[in-house]
Amino acid sequence: MGKNDFLTPKAIANRIKAKGLQKLRWYCQMCQKQCRDENGFKCHCMSESHQRQMEIFGQNPNRIVGGYSEEFESQFLEHMKRSHRFSRIAATVVYNEYIADRHHVHMNSTEWATLTEFVKYLGKTGKCKVEETPKGWFITYIDRDSETLFKEKMKNKRIRADLADEEKQEREIKKQRERAEQLTGSENIDGTEQQLELQPKPLEKSETDQKIKLTLGSTSKAVVKERAESSKFVFDEIDNEKREKGNKDSEKAGKNVKGGGKSVLDELMREEEQAKERSNRKDYWLCEGVIVKVMSKALADRGYYKKKGVIRKVIDKYVGEIEMLENKHVLRVDQEELETVIPQIGGLVRIVNGAYRGSKARLLAIDTDNFCAKVQIERGIYDGKILKAIDYEDISKLAQ
Repeated sequence: MGKNDFLTPKAIANRIKAKGLQKLRWYCQMCQKQCRDENGFKCHCMSESHQRQMEIFGQNPNRIVGGYSEEFESQFLEHMKRSHRFSRIAATVVYNEYIADRHHVHMNSTEWATLTEFVKYLGKTGKCKVEETPKGWFITYIDRDSETLFKEKMKNKRIRADLADEEKQEREIKKQRERAEQLTGSENIDGTEQQLELQPKPLEKSETDQKIKLTLGSTSKAVVKERAESSKFVFDEIDNEKREKGNKDSEKAGKNVKGGGKSVLDELMREEEQAKERSNRKDYWLCEGVIVKVMSKALADRGYYKKKGVIRKVIDKYVGEIEMLENKHVLRVDQEELETVIPQIGGLVRIVNGAYRGSKARLLAIDTDNFCAKVQIERGIYDGKILKAIDYEDISKLAQ
C-alpha cells in the first residue's frame, strides 16, 4: 500500500479535515479548490493549473466577477425565498445557512467585499427590506414572484366583481321598493275613492207611490263585479282585434288560422328564450378546447400579439392557460386580452356565452355587417336547432 493511498491513515485524516468548512481566504473560486492553511494556498497559487485559470481571468475580469456576483445573489435570494419568505431575520443567520453548502459561490469572488455591502445593495435595488439595528442588519424578503402577483391580481378582481354584484343588488332592491311605494300609493287613492262612493245616503220617499227596494249584501262585491265585467269587455275587444288582425294576415298568406293561438305560443317561446339567456349570460366566457387570439400588446415584444392558441385550462373563470399553435409555448392570459376566433363556413364552433352556452354547433353563414353568425346546434337536447343571429363574441372555433 502506497504512502497516500485511499485507506492509509493520512488519507483518512485528510478527508476528515476537508469535510467541514475551511477559511474563506484560503479558497480559490477560479479553481474551486479549498486549502486548509496558508502554505497550502501558496502552493496552489504557484501551480500550473491555477496559472492557466488566472490567464483566463485576466482576459475579461469584469465579466467573470459579474457572473459570480449574479450567481451569488440569485442563490442567496433563492434561499431567502424558500426558508424565510415572510419573516424578518438577521442577515448573518441567512448567510451562515447559505454557506453551509460546501459548493456555494464564495463572497471573495464577487464584487462585494463584506456582507454589509451586499445587504446595502439588496436594500438599494428593492429586492429586500433592510433595517440596521443595534443587534446588526435585519432583512425581509420582498416577494415579487409572478405567481404571487398573479394570485393577488385575481383576488383583487374577485373583490371588485363582488362589490359590483352588491351594488347591482342594492339598485334592484331600491327599484323594487320604489315600485312597491308607487303601487301602495295608487291603492290608497283607489281606496279613498271607493269610500267616497260607498258613503250611505238617507232614504227619501218620492212623491210617487213607487215601492222602495232594498238589496242585502256587500256593495263592494257589486263594484268588483262591475269592474271585472268592464275589464273583461275591454279585453274581449282587444282579443277580437287580435283575431281579426290574425285572420287578415292569414288570408294574405293564403293560410286558414283559427284564433290567435300562434301568437301566444310565440310569446311563450320568446319569454322562455329570454329567461334562458338571462340565466346563462355570464361575465366570463372561457372554456377548454376552443381556439382564441391573444390581443395583449404587452406580449407583442415576445411575438404573441394576434397569435392563436388553444385553451388547455381555465383558472378562476377569468384566466386561460393557452398553448400557442405555432411554438407550443404555454401562457396565462386574462380573458380581457383574448378574442374569439371564427372558423370558415362549415367549421365547428362552441357557444361560449348566452342561452345555449356550452353547446357544440356548426357555422352556416356569417353576417359581416351586423357582426353575427348563423349556426346549427349539433348533439344534445337542442340538436338541429338553428340560431339565425348569434354574436361573434359568443362563439369560438373548436380545436380539432
